[in-house]
Amino acid sequence: MDTLKDKVVYITGAGRGLGESIARVLSKEGAIIVGVDIRDKLLNGVMKALKDDNKEALAIKIDVTNEKQIKDSILQVTDAYGGIDILINNAGVDFTMPIEELTVSDWDRAVSVNLRAPFILSKYILPVMKKSGNGHIVNVTSTAAKRTWANASAYHATKWGLLGLSHALHVEARPYNVKVTAIVAGGMRTPFLLDRFPDLDVNNLQDPKNVAETIKFVLLQPDETVIPEVMVLPMRETSWP
Repeated sequence: MDTLKDKVVYITGAGRGLGESIARVLSKEGAIIVGVDIRDKLLNGVMKALKDDNKEALAIKIDVTNEKQIKDSILQVTDAYGGIDILINNAGVDFTMPIEELTVSDWDRAVSVNLRAPFILSKYILPVMKKSGNGHIVNVTSTAAKRTWANASAYHATKWGLLGLSHALHVEARPYNVKVTAIVAGGMRTPFLLDRFPDLDVNNLQDPKNVAETIKFVLLQPDETVIPEVMVLPMRETSWP
């Protein structure tokens, strides 16, 4: 894409953290932001801020583990804007505990949010993109898909899975002029980490805006070029996070 102006961007987990940063960065490029999140108050606040800046934005409260809600939201967006140009699978959860303490429901929740939801969203949005003859799916994975640390088995399993899904979709979507990119993000100064680990040294983390800017860079590549995977790390990152 040579421009993001008037491109319809569907972002999961847009209510805070990286999702909010992505929404703000792409909105400044003229994109139409469709923010989805289960946390409607946070989401509405972010979308209102974009609208107050005279940007086009739509907030949709959904649970990304609910297939019907996903399908209804896609229909709502296509009815409103005629299509979806960019899907950014950003929503994620983590349960930090030893595997013997991890409940089956916790495991299922992590799989549902981190891996199943991107599959469902891609399953239903890819045909919309194929019909228009172009599009871009961005899956936000993690360095947890490249290395491991203790007490994060569900997170590692789902992020490794999402990385694999991204590369599989990259092969499947290319013939239809749809790009797929995995963003392998290192630790960020977001509530996702800091709410759970308040003692983390923030100097070892990066501003989520930097990752959002990388996503913008990926999206603005020439039509003949695709970046299937890119890693974005803080300069002072340690082995954890």
